[in-house]
Amino acid sequence: MSKRRQVIAWSLWDWGSAAFNAVIITFVFSVYLVDGVGEDLDGPFSASTWLAWATAAGAFVIAVLAPVTGRQADAGGRRKRALALLTAGVVTMTALMFFVREEPSYLWLGLVLLIVGEILFELSQVPYFAMLRQVSTPENVGRVSAIGWAFGYLGGIVLLLICFFGLISGDGGLLGISTDDGLNIRLVALLSALWFGVFALPVLLTVPELPAEASPAPKTGFIAAYCGVIADLRRMWSDDRTVVKYLIASAVFRDGLAGVFAFGAILAVSAYGFDEETVIVFGIVANVVSALGAVVAGRIDDRHGPRVVIAVSLASMLAVGLILLFLDGPAMFWIFGLALCLFVGPAQSAARTYMVRLTRPGMEGQNFGFYAMTGRAASFLSPALFGLFVYLGGADRWGIAGLMIVLGSGLALLLWVPSDVHDRAA
Repeated sequence: MSKRRQVIAWSLWDWGSAAFNAVIITFVFSVYLVDGVGEDLDGPFSASTWLAWATAAGAFVIAVLAPVTGRQADAGGRRKRALALLTAGVVTMTALMFFVREEPSYLWLGLVLLIVGEILFELSQVPYFAMLRQVSTPENVGRVSAIGWAFGYLGGIVLLLICFFGLISGDGGLLGISTDDGLNIRLVALLSALWFGVFALPVLLTVPELPAEASPAPKTGFIAAYCGVIADLRRMWSDDRTVVKYLIASAVFRDGLAGVFAFGAILAVSAYGFDEETVIVFGIVANVVSALGAVVAGRIDDRHGPRVVIAVSLASMLAVGLILLFLDGPAMFWIFGLALCLFVGPAQSAARTYMVRLTRPGMEGQNFGFYAMTGRAASFLSPALFGLFVYLGGADRWGIAGLMIVLGSGLALLLWVPSDVHDRAA
């Protein structure tokens, strides 16, 4: 594998970013905001309602800013600088969460830090994904992308275990940290900030900056960049419609993949008889399985193309999901739930690879900005259809049918994308 040292350095950013994605957003700090800080909030709206609204507002900001910030980083030869500044912003927001005490008056500070951090995190992924081409070749880009995804999955597991056993479980974890005023959770935020900051450094020190002349887009001001984005969208629609088709397809199936993880724990408890401790163990095993699946599929990606990996993964998930819909009991969910996770990692990794292969060299930042924008635009599909089918079926397990419809629609749209596409850097 070429550029081995740069590949490891690039992948360590994924490992570190799990501190924000898994610990802060998914499992620890957002739960602390709702169940701890805002538990006794006065007024007609609950803390979870405010969190949902703040998240929706953040998604809108990400969709608006992602394409133009990616274009600016490409055009100015400032991709690494953009990654450094945005990562530093995420680390700062995470560290400041230490000051969010467990009382309702601190909910607003917590929401601002969480959503601003999420905006900066999503924007930081644009130059990070764009750098995939800088650390890979057309012959190994699938394997490199898979290594990054695997590092992300495993980094999240390691830090969650450290936080859970060291600071959270029982009464303040093995370290015996006081839980008064949410101190142990606030220390988790500090640890997460340090974790991300440390593991983000290697890519910034090892991978060279993209030369300014490597991008076909001219360096412009921020407002003019929006005009450039619109012009590029028009050009893409008339001359490069394959990219547009893929952006639409990937937005749909990526939302379905996200839905599998988002609602998996809910289904495990409400429909298949898991208890809370078993769900945590299942989550750890599921991430390991997803990481292994991504690594194995990376070689298939390089040999047969990412479209094959995505299509086979989605089709397999549809078959497994259909079987799971009519089964009961924890044992069946262990078997078929993990089978679903086995195909999530390959699909996510290959989705990123396909975007790289479709993109003209020097325009990776802008196109991954569109990738983030369309992903946010479609992010309502899985929650909406999951909720609809739970309502229609009268049981949580029928939400699986809603997720399968999203994945099936994404697969159908993917088959609409031309198959004879070659890496444009080759």
